Amino acid sequence: VLNFLSYKDALVLLLREVLNRIQFRYNQAQLEELDDETLDDDQQTEWQRYLRQSLEVVAKVMELLPSHAFSTLFPVLQENLDVYLGLQQFIVTTGTSRLNITAENDCRRLHCSLRDLSSLLQAVGRLAEYFIGEVFAARFSDALAVVERLVEVTCYGSQTSLYDLETAVPSVLKPDLTDVHAQALAALQAYSHWLAQFYSEVHSQNQTQFITLITSAVNASSPLITAKVPEKLLLSACHLMVSITATVRPVFLVTLPAVQNIFNLITTENQTRRLPPEAHMLVCRALSSMLLLPWPNLPESEQQWQTRSSNHASLLAALTREYRILRGTVNITPRQPGLDGMKAVIQQTLPVLRDIVESISGESTKSRQFCYQSLQESVQVSLSLFPVFIQQPDVTDEMLAFFLTLFQALRVQMGVAFTGQIIHTFLSMFTREQLAASILQEGSAGCRVVQKFLKILQVVVQEPGQAFKPFLPSILSLCMEQVYPVVAERSSPDVKAEMFELLYQILHQNWRYFFKTSVLTSVQRGAADDTMENEAQFTAAMQAFGQSFLQPDIHIFKQNLSYLESLNSKHKLYHRKLFRTSMLFHFINVLLQVLLHKSHDLLQEEITLAIYNMASVDFEAFYSAFMPEFLNGCQGVDTSQRAVLARNFKLERDLPSFTQSVQRLVNDLRYYRLCNSSLPTGTIKL
Repeated sequence: VLNFLSYKDALVLLLREVLNRIQFRYNQAQLEELDDETLDDDQQTEWQRYLRQSLEVVAKVMELLPSHAFSTLFPVLQENLDVYLGLQQFIVTTGTSRLNITAENDCRRLHCSLRDLSSLLQAVGRLAEYFIGEVFAARFSDALAVVERLVEVTCYGSQTSLYDLETAVPSVLKPDLTDVHAQALAALQAYSHWLAQFYSEVHSQNQTQFITLITSAVNASSPLITAKVPEKLLLSACHLMVSITATVRPVFLVTLPAVQNIFNLITTENQTRRLPPEAHMLVCRALSSMLLLPWPNLPESEQQWQTRSSNHASLLAALTREYRILRGTVNITPRQPGLDGMKAVIQQTLPVLRDIVESISGESTKSRQFCYQSLQESVQVSLSLFPVFIQQPDVTDEMLAFFLTLFQALRVQMGVAFTGQIIHTFLSMFTREQLAASILQEGSAGCRVVQKFLKILQVVVQEPGQAFKPFLPSILSLCMEQVYPVVAERSSPDVKAEMFELLYQILHQNWRYFFKTSVLTSVQRGAADDTMENEAQFTAAMQAFGQSFLQPDIHIFKQNLSYLESLNSKHKLYHRKLFRTSMLFHFINVLLQVLLHKSHDLLQEEITLAIYNMASVDFEAFYSAFMPEFLNGCQGVDTSQRAVLARNFKLERDLPSFTQSVQRLVNDLRYYRLCNSSLPTGTIKL
């Protein structure tokens, strides 16, 4: 008991000390030395990193001593909040609103207090996870106190528009006031899972308290969703709305006047009021989620799908108004007037639609179905515009990103016929010249277009059933005859990675396209009975994999080696007659040469395991036929050295012993070569 008490006291002391260290009030000299402008590799400033590490300590103490930690932190937060909430008395509204605090000392104290409040709000947000789950009921009153306080602060900030006040030191106090407001919204957002649990616990009882919290939170966010507000604050308000609509999902949300205001802002045509792109996307996602995501705690019959889906259709019709007008465009010329305007419409609309689709990709069939209904016309417009803009890689990149998301999330809803039409259009548009020109500009939009196209085909070839099987020959031919010749002798790492992934998926998901018999049948009838089809394409694919092992790119090497191993474990690739008789020894030879050259030493284990798996298909042939031939062809060693190498390479069948044998062979062979190359010419006969 004594030990625990002293340990408890020590933790509380640690917490107090850490809280003091992150406050300017107690630690100004040290904190002001921390840089808050230069970003490191993790996109954090020195100050943000210091604060984050300190908050992790606070969170750890909260995990171990929840009640002590809370009773230490909350009063400190309250104290700083009182200063912030008390600013109202200093607001003078004659003419423009300004903050009537001018003495230099007062301004400095206010600056320190606001910086501290911002840090403490982040601390309170970081602790949100310790109030949910099994401890929800036990810690309910503490969490409620925090959430009520956060709601009060965010409403106060929005009502008084503190971020908009004129101040004595605008370059310091204005960012401080904006930051506190943004952090209060972010802290409230951190409690969205707690609000969701609160909602499910009280849904059948008195909901007044819950409704008040949500309504106030929305009322605090809504006035900030305008282009006039500093972007940091605007984004915090948008993120809070996204969490309320996606995580909490209150049934009454759509009826709130503040939500109606946001809806009107987004759906009315007024470019001057348009939000910055990220904020616009977040608000569209929030409105879409509110209409598409199932309400918790309610049966299917009370989900009001009909009303909600027609509202969603209206929302998307408004968001795509300008985009759908482009439908009639038949051809474009590079200098066409208005081309930039058309491109801008496409590049503004498609990312928003893509984001909406991604946000419901893991949801119920109903949500996906209504989403596709609302999108259907825009999808058809996109397909009709694709050939028109094929020479504009920045536009096709955006279009393919959209189609890739559709294929990943809504292919069932799109149906086989229309999906087939899309694939057909793409396959016919990407000519060999088009692909070559795009791939050769590494890192360009054209290159990204090819990557996305290959990703779409990966989704298609993985689809179960027969629907897309007719496309296999043209997909394989595109892969092997159009893309592969262009990338084979170049580095093109990004396109290459996607192309080999596509090749692997074709082989893995469509094995019967090449081998009619199942693994079981071939085992029962003896390996000789390997009925093959499309042999030339299979051989070409294997040659492409083999060729990649001769190139320096270690990432492609690792990826492709794992693909071969996977095909072996799932389909017994190495045991297939064609592979065993005409490819197996070539692959083992290439892998041994790679070990000898030390070019891919990081993958030594993986390479040795693959050699073992290939050799174990027929150990007799490996030791009696392959090894003598391999040693015979080894350059840089003489006959007696070859004999020593052969004698030392023991006939091992278990993996650990085999691995040791291979390592010894490689090391000895390297050693002989090194010694021989350092001797005067003619000393030994090689």
